[in-house]
Amino acid sequence: MSNAPWQLRLVKKSIKKREKLRLLRLTVPVRHDRKALDLGCAQGILGYFARQRGGFWVHADEDLANLKTAGDLLGGDLVQLRGESLPFGDTSFDLILCLDYLEHVDEDDRVLAEIFRALKPGGRFIAVTPHTGPFFLLHKLRSAAGLRLEDFGHKREGYSSADLKAKLGRAGFRVEKSVTYSRFFSEFFELLLNVAYIKFLAPHPDARRRDGHIRPASKEEFRAQEKSFALYSLLYPFVWTLSRLDALLFFQKGYSLMVWAKKN
Repeated sequence: MSNAPWQLRLVKKSIKKREKLRLLRLTVPVRHDRKALDLGCAQGILGYFARQRGGFWVHADEDLANLKTAGDLLGGDLVQLRGESLPFGDTSFDLILCLDYLEHVDEDDRVLAEIFRALKPGGRFIAVTPHTGPFFLLHKLRSAAGLRLEDFGHKREGYSSADLKAKLGRAGFRVEKSVTYSRFFSEFFELLLNVAYIKFLAPHPDARRRDGHIRPASKEEFRAQEKSFALYSLLYPFVWTLSRLDALLFFQKGYSLMVWAKKN
């Protein structure tokens, strides 16, 4: 795996991305005749695995630096976004993934309307966002640690399940199901990693990225953190095992929300 692209080395040691990928594999069937959009592709990590589910994929992001980095992993079919309007025709896609993107845009209702427009009748939409509510202790701890929404590129902390379902309903979608994941232990370790990277390891780029700067965002940044990543890789089995304590908190809602919806 050491010769693999840096994005794949990174995702192998990510608690939350591994769980997100597991849920996608369970709910996105292999289908070779689909046209699909990966909206907010960032550095191409999740898009790489989405392509393995088959079909023709387009990957879009507003950040040109992200697209250049994603291109190293995905090759072509990359589109730069400008504002909340999507540069695609009506009923263009069978499936649209919007994984950790809605919380990054100013006009989320406008984006949802555009997603609805670009989907074919019967098309499906899968969204992942941070999950919020009055009893999410780690959101408060994140602020206490000095992390700001801008560090994550967020315009808002996230959505409650009821709020996101209501937004989808107003846009015309029928919500089929939703789940939450990343309970206290998984989220706590992710928070520790965010603090370590933002406070001690991250460079201070001249240009801000759409998705913030909470992890290496290019091959050069990853190479600069090779020693730190090697140390974390040694600790990862221990961290992963402790994160599985989430199973004891089956009564608790997770810090990430995944929703499946359909355009009727």
